[in-house]
Amino acid sequence: MSQPKVTVLHGPNLNLLGTRQPEIYGYETLEDINKALSKTAFAAGWDIVCFQSNHEGEIIDAIHAARLDGTLAIIINPAAYTHTSVAILDALNAFEGKVIEVHLSNVHKRESFRHHSYVSLRADGVIAGLGTGGYQAALNLILKN
Repeated sequence: MSQPKVTVLHGPNLNLLGTRQPEIYGYETLEDINKALSKTAFAAGWDIVCFQSNHEGEIIDAIHAARLDGTLAIIINPAAYTHTSVAILDALNAFEGKVIEVHLSNVHKRESFRHHSYVSLRADGVIAGLGTGGYQAALNLILKN
């Protein structure tokens, strides 16, 4: 029997973590986040795939792949696509596993256009404002269920 699997999807500009507006997003890099998540997942006996793209279609393709590769849960930080992408919502609606939406900053304390999330319409949970710890909180929730 194969190990349970979680897919972590990072949206646009998250490849710049650690250097882009660190006063909002912190100093940890995407590589730091992925390494920490991988360590936690592997210790729990789970497989993990971490993927980042600045392109909406590639994120959708990754969601479609997760539907077919045995992924039980998706952790997604759609970044700016949170507020604009019905296409990502539609792809997530076709995924039958758990979906946890993560945002590094508290989007509700920011510009009003950031207060709406299409992804939240599908998400089983939303974590915002915990910095990189939000990813770990999401993973811990998935590993317990």
